[in-house]
Amino acid sequence: MSTPTHDPAIIAEELILLDADLGESKDAVIERLSETLAAAGRATDAAPLRDAALAREAQSATGLPGGIAIPHCRADAVTSASLGFARLNPKVDFGAPDGPADLVFLIAAPTGAGSAHMKLLSSLARALVKPEFVASLRNAATAADVVALVDGVINPAPKAAPAAAPAAAPAAAPATAEPAADAPADAPKHIVAVTACPTGIAHTYMAADSLVAAGERAGVKVHVETQGSSGSTPLDPSVIASAEAVIFATDVGVKGKERFAGKPVVSSGVKRAINEPDVMVTEALRASYDPNAARVSGTAASSSGSSAAAGELGWGTRIRQILLTGVSYMIPFVAAGGLLIALGFLLGGYEISGVAEDIVVNNSITSLPDGGLTAYLGAVLFQIGALSFSFLVPALAGYISYAIADRPGLAPGFTAGAVAVLVGAGFIGGLVGGLIAGFVALWISKWRIPAVLRGLMPVVIIPLFATLIVGGIMFLVLGKPLAAITSGLTNWLNGLSGSSVVILGVILGLMMCFDLGGPVNKAAYAFATAGLSVTDTASLRIMAAVMAAGMVPPLAMALASAIRPRLFTEAERENGKAAWFLGAAFISEGAIPFAAADPLRVIPSMMAGGAVTGALIMATDVTLSAPHGGIFVFFAIGKIVWFLIALAAGTVVSALLVVFAKQFVKGKNAPTEEALDPDVVAA
Repeated sequence: MSTPTHDPAIIAEELILLDADLGESKDAVIERLSETLAAAGRATDAAPLRDAALAREAQSATGLPGGIAIPHCRADAVTSASLGFARLNPKVDFGAPDGPADLVFLIAAPTGAGSAHMKLLSSLARALVKPEFVASLRNAATAADVVALVDGVINPAPKAAPAAAPAAAPAAAPATAEPAADAPADAPKHIVAVTACPTGIAHTYMAADSLVAAGERAGVKVHVETQGSSGSTPLDPSVIASAEAVIFATDVGVKGKERFAGKPVVSSGVKRAINEPDVMVTEALRASYDPNAARVSGTAASSSGSSAAAGELGWGTRIRQILLTGVSYMIPFVAAGGLLIALGFLLGGYEISGVAEDIVVNNSITSLPDGGLTAYLGAVLFQIGALSFSFLVPALAGYISYAIADRPGLAPGFTAGAVAVLVGAGFIGGLVGGLIAGFVALWISKWRIPAVLRGLMPVVIIPLFATLIVGGIMFLVLGKPLAAITSGLTNWLNGLSGSSVVILGVILGLMMCFDLGGPVNKAAYAFATAGLSVTDTASLRIMAAVMAAGMVPPLAMALASAIRPRLFTEAERENGKAAWFLGAAFISEGAIPFAAADPLRVIPSMMAGGAVTGALIMATDVTLSAPHGGIFVFFAIGKIVWFLIALAAGTVVSALLVVFAKQFVKGKNAPTEEALDPDVVAA
């Protein structure tokens, strides 16, 4: 018998209740198990342990198929990582899709539990997907039998290490087994997956094992990266690069998501991978053959980092992710508000901006310009859009703060953004205020306060004090300097002329085409939308350059795949057909499949075309008063003929460069003649 590597033992006989009637609700079961752990000295108090487990249960039910439930939590009251177990009679509903549970493990870990304890607990979670282990728990005659079963899983004896029969080795590694003999001849080599749950103790690892087992049944290798509390072993970049599809089974953000850029993706919560692993694997296989399948955003250019991207992130990467979170949540306000404003102009004319509020709020007929009902509708649309657009900076700051401190950071972040607008600090003020709010909220969350007040931390204490602090800083210290910077930047942009404005167009075009929705692209887009104002001609020219350049990549790939189809795979040719519409609608991501498959030849070509378009837009004084919509907001484009000329020029330049590069510059991802349609090759 092996010597336990943990002290005290994670499970013991006094923590086990067999064939027990613990009540009719999961709350009662969790309370009784919490009391059992506290009575055994595993927690200082049963109440906070119970509350933490119930709070985790409220995030998502912990019932699993097969009559199993694994409520789990981390809490300050827990003194050592422990397992409480109850075999229930009668069963109790824990939210599993197939009915109530009779086997319940309460997994309790201290707030600062080390990785060794987390690995032991995750070993139990993984064992619960094995039918033979579950059957043994149901058949255990005594508490000692349960202890032996669980200890054999979380603290196995070294008996598996001796020279085992060679024939048994393949069965020990199903995740890397060769495809089954009856698998389709054209089955993908393998797929990759990421699993993660909020607590990172149980579901993360159960989902991983379920997907691996489902892949084995389908005759496909499934490589899984678990992003849990026991640490993460990042997938090898070469494994990701050669995978045909990816599964994200997570309840939290995927760390290092950019590594999977361009891959067909199937996404869900972590529990679906436990409940329906075969369905998810099948969907991933289907997506790998579907040129129109959803794909992971970003490009290969943004995913060229090492595998360390999935582990501990440097502060540079972390800040970038924080800022992009704010921008991502801001964009829907920009798109909805901006398009409604543009529609208001279409119906009511540009003069509607000065009287819309009076018309809509006060029902002032005297303020109504010529046009009657049409003008009134235009005023309504403009006012709705203006209100939506007014959330731009608060939403940016609020969700930057949220990315740092989670929900407690929302109130101080939104307040910081509102203050930035009030003092004239604008977009820059929102960035700075959101960062301050988030880090202040995070700092306050680490305060040690009496246990009786802990429940008030996320809803009262953190928002109150963080809002007070960041509001004071913004009003008393940073407001005026940030407003001066914003004003200076606006004056500089308005003063640009000649070659200076053309150079700005080139820079914006390069940025929009570099990573197709990634950090650089979003930085350029946020720069344009944050300053968009119908009374500011410079901002309208910048918006036109950004949108036109962003339309170039998908249109160029559509054109290139149409004029020289033999240089592209069948899937790329299908993507090319869809890219016509995506480009026309200003959805740059339509070019991602091409960039991900052949970044070194495609991305520079797209950037060159984007630079041409951006320069021409700025040189010809084209303006745009809508932040999204592509050619479909033609009514908001000033000098639309020049807009179309600039767009066509950039598209042709990019398409020709891509064709040239694929024809004469060797690349490892170029399609072979055998990979192309015989009919197309013959043509």
